[in-house]
Amino acid sequence: MRVVVDVTPLSHPRTGIGNYLRGLLGGLALLDDVELVAFGPVRPGGKHYAELALAGLDIQQRLRVVPAAHFWRTAWSRAGRLSVERFVGAFDVFHFSDWMYPPQRGGIRATTIYDLVPLQFPEWVAARTRSMHTAKYRNAASTCDVIVCISHHTAREVAERLEVSPERLAVAHPGVDERFSPAGPRPERAQPYLLSVSTLEPRKNLRALVDAFSLLRRRRPDVSLLIAGAEEGVEAAALQGDGVELLGYVGNEELARLYRGAAAFAYPSRFEGFGMPIVEAMASGTPVVAGADASLDGASGAAALRVDPDDADAFALTLEQALDERDALVPAGIEHARGFTWEACGRAVADAYRRALRDGGQP
Repeated sequence: MRVVVDVTPLSHPRTGIGNYLRGLLGGLALLDDVELVAFGPVRPGGKHYAELALAGLDIQQRLRVVPAAHFWRTAWSRAGRLSVERFVGAFDVFHFSDWMYPPQRGGIRATTIYDLVPLQFPEWVAARTRSMHTAKYRNAASTCDVIVCISHHTAREVAERLEVSPERLAVAHPGVDERFSPAGPRPERAQPYLLSVSTLEPRKNLRALVDAFSLLRRRRPDVSLLIAGAEEGVEAAALQGDGVELLGYVGNEELARLYRGAAAFAYPSRFEGFGMPIVEAMASGTPVVAGADASLDGASGAAALRVDPDDADAFALTLEQALDERDALVPAGIEHARGFTWEACGRAVADAYRRALRDGGQP
């Protein structure tokens, strides 16, 4: 089964979507009957990032360096001309990304939908993001034989909002990278700290965490709060507080150390496609406090403490509970995290490809 995957998200420093894509490729590469081809028009400089991400995988690389790559990806998608086969030859499956949805002459057509935030909560995203994703959703719903969803919650929303039959949907949970484990180095810090990992999107709800932490700190003045991934700027200034440190973007190795050394992990998001940092923290041996929204159910399982993050008093008390009940929460979290592997993710997606090939495609 020759599978061509659009890897253009890997042409930038990896965050959630890039990490999922790299993990999926790793899972697919473990399968003996899958021949993988990495394809994508990438910006100058982006090829280096993509090659680093693909290093060590048994995968053919067909990366094309294109100036103003985003413009050309968008134009190619909208024009509906020049099929993917012209650049990579014949294939059994073409799996496209969030960033482009070019035409193809044959084979199974597939994509991944991580969440429907631009449709469900358009006020939370920039106009450009809303436009790009809405066009991708329309194309996926009308042309794809397989739509991969990263959680059962997302699959239910795709079936309802995009009117996609369940037969075309496949759920493939993210896997936990091996670097996220209790064993390994930790930051050298004299005092305990809470950790959160997030960008500065409104739905991430970091202000609620800072408010709750300020209440907790009155009782636990020795505890600090580290926020990794939050950019600097005007939005970050609103997160300033006593004992709060904004770390900015951190690489995976440093992130693993931060998870491992944290007294507890907090994830106050209002809505997610899955919520992978929750599982990464658990795998690292750290107790987790997560928001109560149903979109976090799959990642949290029964191993995380759940709370309405907009109730500052309740949030502060739950953070303190995580600190006090660490010995019970840690083993439960480690056991829950064992259920999420990239091999299982790759097998789930490959099985969906095979079903679609067997059925002749059902767009």
